[in-house]
Amino acid sequence: MSDRALRLAPPRRPERQIRVDMLGVIADAARPLGWLERIWQITTVRRLVILLVLGAIWQGYAVLLGNSLLFPSLTETIAAFWDAMVRGPLLERTLTSLRVLLIGYSLGLAIAAVFTTIAVSTRIGTDLLSTLTATFNPLPAIALLPLALLWFGLGQTSLVFVIIHSVLWAVALNTHSGFTSVSETLRMAGQNCGLRGVSYVAFLLVPAAFPSILTGLKIGWAFAWRTLIAAELVFGVSAGRGGLGWFIFENRNQLETPSVFAGLFTVIIIGLVVESVIFRSLENATVRRWGMQT
Repeated sequence: MSDRALRLAPPRRPERQIRVDMLGVIADAARPLGWLERIWQITTVRRLVILLVLGAIWQGYAVLLGNSLLFPSLTETIAAFWDAMVRGPLLERTLTSLRVLLIGYSLGLAIAAVFTTIAVSTRIGTDLLSTLTATFNPLPAIALLPLALLWFGLGQTSLVFVIIHSVLWAVALNTHSGFTSVSETLRMAGQNCGLRGVSYVAFLLVPAAFPSILTGLKIGWAFAWRTLIAAELVFGVSAGRGGLGWFIFENRNQLETPSVFAGLFTVIIIGLVVESVIFRSLENATVRRWGMQT
């Protein structure tokens, strides 16, 4: 080979041998994980670490501030939470709010199912849902509270009405978006199998669009929970018994700031349980099991 050919030839790569005992050193992807790494792979563990870090920041800031009236520490909040849960009315108030929430959430889901079924069955139904969603979805549910009080009075019915409004449009919009994203090939296959009307929606569209439906359920839950607490903070008592929002409002008036934080702490705990247990289990049993999400 000439000198010019040697200059143009690509450089030779040095020989490299990898021994078995070097696999852990070079970070091979197939090497077995250590016990600490295996624990860190668990989602619950990572979330608990995040919560512990946030709790430490909360406690440290409260200690530096040194004013329990403005910002109680985490330990004071937990003590107030335990006292209100065991000897106070917090448990009863929480159950009252959850009962009203479940009624409004269930009715909102049922009405959303009716609207989306009509929308995917007829063209006028699609136009109806699009028009109603564009009209009422931007309207805050709490803004309807004065009308609800005028129409239904001071009681549970008014709370259920505003919860239905907060759930209905979010769930219907996400569900209909999921239905419209189903491929035309899958639609024609279902129609060739004889699926029509309700069976077409239940056995084809719902499983195919379930990731979007699940997102709508989560958004609807969050809207309903926030709307309920805000409504209870505004007028409080539902059918003679106050809910969790009213508990927060009462303790704010009495300048019991640790108890106010205990009520907010309860709202956060319920939100974490619903998201991490109920919706996570539903997601694992459906879309993750079906391979639609990783």
